[in-house]
Amino acid sequence: MPLSDYSLSVSAHTVLPPILWISGWLNLKRAGNRFLRVKDLMCHSVALLKRSRLNNIKQLSTIALALGVEHTRNELLPLLTDTIFDEDEALLALAEQLGSFTVLVGGPEYVHCLLPPLENLATVEKSVVRNKAIDSLRAISHEHSPADLEVHFVPLVKRLTCGDWFTSRTSACSLFSVCYPRVSSCAKTELRQLFHSLCSDDTPVVRQAAASKLGEFAKVVELEFLKSDIIPLFTSLASDEQDSVRLLAVEACVSIAQLLPQEDLATLVMPTLRQAVDDESWRVRYVVADKFSELQKTVGPEIVENDLVPAFQNLLKDCEAEVRAAGANKVKDFCENLPVDCRETVIICHILPYVKELVSDTNQHVKSALASVIMGLSTILGKDSTVEHLLPLVLAQLKDKCPEVRLNIISNLDCVNEVIGIHQLAQSLLPAIVELAEDAKWRVRLAIIEYMPLLAGLLGVEFFDEKLNSLCMTWLVDRVYAIREAATNNLTKLVEKFGKDWAESAIVPKVLAMASDPNYHHRMTTLFCINVLSEACGQEITAKHMLPTVLQMAGDQVANIRFNVAKTLQKIGPVLDASTLQNKFKPILEKLGQDQDMDVKYFAQEAMTVLALS
Repeated sequence: MPLSDYSLSVSAHTVLPPILWISGWLNLKRAGNRFLRVKDLMCHSVALLKRSRLNNIKQLSTIALALGVEHTRNELLPLLTDTIFDEDEALLALAEQLGSFTVLVGGPEYVHCLLPPLENLATVEKSVVRNKAIDSLRAISHEHSPADLEVHFVPLVKRLTCGDWFTSRTSACSLFSVCYPRVSSCAKTELRQLFHSLCSDDTPVVRQAAASKLGEFAKVVELEFLKSDIIPLFTSLASDEQDSVRLLAVEACVSIAQLLPQEDLATLVMPTLRQAVDDESWRVRYVVADKFSELQKTVGPEIVENDLVPAFQNLLKDCEAEVRAAGANKVKDFCENLPVDCRETVIICHILPYVKELVSDTNQHVKSALASVIMGLSTILGKDSTVEHLLPLVLAQLKDKCPEVRLNIISNLDCVNEVIGIHQLAQSLLPAIVELAEDAKWRVRLAIIEYMPLLAGLLGVEFFDEKLNSLCMTWLVDRVYAIREAATNNLTKLVEKFGKDWAESAIVPKVLAMASDPNYHHRMTTLFCINVLSEACGQEITAKHMLPTVLQMAGDQVANIRFNVAKTLQKIGPVLDASTLQNKFKPILEKLGQDQDMDVKYFAQEAMTVLALS
């Protein structure tokens, strides 16, 4: 078959490179000036495909483009459907490629040709391959016309649903929602019946898949069938013997509750939710706690006060720490979404007593979760209620033995500062900050450094200088490099908070004093600090105070110090004027350029080049 006989929709110069590449994959053989028949080429390619399946599959779109839409539909896709690959990576790549093949098979009119190979992939044992095949099927379903959906796509869903292996039935669960809205009422009835069979399947993993897609399917089902068909399925799955199925049904509860009228929620959803709150499996109760604020937004104030508040209390006092932690994490969201007219009363009378118990919980994860949100209650309660009811709980957490609890409180101080000011917490804050600053775990020390600019802004310069300045300097000589680096960067943020004059009097002298420290790590830190402070402090302070120290350190006996002097001069050079560079920088850099150490010479010469002093 001559090349000109191929039905290609691209120009010859575009086609020739893919054809030449295909010759390696399909082993094209010439007979004079004629190619072998396409069918023979494809059959021969199966043997070659086994040698490098993955690379070839990834180039499948190029092959299809070269073959043309007709040969792709009639030859390539049947070959892919019939050929069994035993490599998961090749199957995964194939499933992904076919999802974008619509144009290559002739457009939406022929998109149904992609269903057979994807159907095969949706039944394989490897879940990652099935999931990718399902993603591709969902994508191309939107390119089917309503008629093609009924003729081709719905039968595929039916075959998968009725498959002997659980793999096909689990895959089917994901396809109902994408085809249901655009098919006839007769087909919709059949789809609802098929989904019902999946929800009552004998295999737990199939029921899990059905439960995970129940909320998605509910969104496209008409309201009358939502009540008559979906709600019974939801109730059944929420009572399943497998807790893995029940917890997925709870997740679907959010979607279903959003679709129902308010008057139906109390009778159709709440009984099942009450059952889930008291479920024997902590995993189910955990999901209820995790989704609680979302459920709260879908129901009316009456249900919230009568049902959800008691349910939330049960979650906060649950016997399992994981459930209590999930509930504690939702305290702020739950309180924010309470009806405005009774919000403060409900929080003080019905929520804070349980929160108080969590403050002294035996599990540190529960206390840490609560500490991350409790400060947010201050903006809801207002100043007076915060001082009376919330402040004692916050002060107790500031004294907690767990560093994560104290860190979470400190990281959210800005919330309470907006309501009552920081002065009421200042005296309790200081011991907590000092303990965290000296914690044996370096990651805890690192975390408190990151919050220091926030604390500085809240506490003010006087309190900071009196109580916290020395801590910041102590971090500069910490034994862990990550702490010293973070403390160095922290200085820049503090200068931005308090200004250059403060830096000149409170920070720069202490930093420069370390230049004569016997420990060379501390002398190195001086240079690192100058690197970051020079830009923040400006030309005058840099030239007056920092530069003399840097020049003096050029004679340090440690080579690492000397080449870092060169790097520091390169860093601060742009801050200073040209005469300073010529008169002070150049002599020192020329001297360092003659140093015996190769690294010192290299960085000195580099600084000369960058500063245009050579």
